Amino acid sequence: MTLPAYLLKLMGARVLAALAVLTGVLQIIDLLEVTTQILDRNLGAGGVAYYAMLRAPRLIEQAAPLAVLAGCLFAFGKLAGESVVTALRSTGISAYRITLLALPAVLALALVQLAIGMVIAPRTDQMLSAWWQASAPQDATKKITPVTFRLANEVVVALPRDPDGRSLESVIIYRRDQAGRLVERTTAPTAVWEAGRWTLIKPRFETLGTKTISEGSATTMDWTQDLQPADVRAMAAGQTLVTPQEASRALAGGLSMRPRTYYETQLQRAWAAPFACIVMLLLAAPASMANFRGGGATLLVQCLAVGLLFLVFDGAFTALGENGAAPAILAAWAAPAMFSALGITALIYLEG
Repeated sequence: MTLPAYLLKLMGARVLAALAVLTGVLQIIDLLEVTTQILDRNLGAGGVAYYAMLRAPRLIEQAAPLAVLAGCLFAFGKLAGESVVTALRSTGISAYRITLLALPAVLALALVQLAIGMVIAPRTDQMLSAWWQASAPQDATKKITPVTFRLANEVVVALPRDPDGRSLESVIIYRRDQAGRLVERTTAPTAVWEAGRWTLIKPRFETLGTKTISEGSATTMDWTQDLQPADVRAMAAGQTLVTPQEASRALAGGLSMRPRTYYETQLQRAWAAPFACIVMLLLAAPASMANFRGGGATLLVQCLAVGLLFLVFDGAFTALGENGAAPAILAAWAAPAMFSALGITALIYLEG
């Protein structure tokens, strides 16, 4: 077996094993919270399995960076403990090349994580949301609260009473000009989704002039195409997770319920998140230089601690970007850039 094939097999096996364990742990924790609700809805073991299947993509996405860190530490620790790295270095193969040979396995998982975040998870999230709402027990006493959201230059308040998301009640639309000043208020008892767009039923208008207010009404009025029934269902269910597609649509004038900085950060994060796998490889690479006869285990613990610290910094920068305290591109990429540089610096120092 050639050296590249050996390292690819070793690294891939360790990373996949760590991914399976971490995903399993997250799945168990998740099921502990919802299994009782699933059984109360008379969905049985099949419902539990279906829920677990639809949740698996998001859990794999969450576990991927930690799986790379743990898998790489196990693999590099094995190479160092068996003196394989020492033998390779004696033949002129540097730690840099060993890290590069391990890169394909990590890069493959990063691409899988990107595909999950961009394509697979958004679809399974929608399927899970629709299934969960469809199986919810009907509660006639449950109070429906209004939702507030933005569509381009409009602020909308409405009651999402329809479980299919194809109608809204008690609709109030506040239309603003480019400077953010209120120019018109439209009220309607009902808005319905028909033929790919929303129609207001019996709307009334109040248009604000410089010194006057003009009023009017109509039987029906076309409203918007930017709001989809799936959006209404998500708002009614109180979903907080935003996909890259939804973030792009919000920035283009579609449905939004949070500040613009939040969606800008989420869009950047969608591309930056898979890069965390590469960062974890660079942070684990110094473990290949561990000398277990001279306190090498300490180096592995330090690599693990720095990897966990990266996740803390990454989350903190993301929160700053979502709240507008930092530019979105900085919030998404600052931690990966900083800790990549740290891992490369440590590897250069140990390689000498």
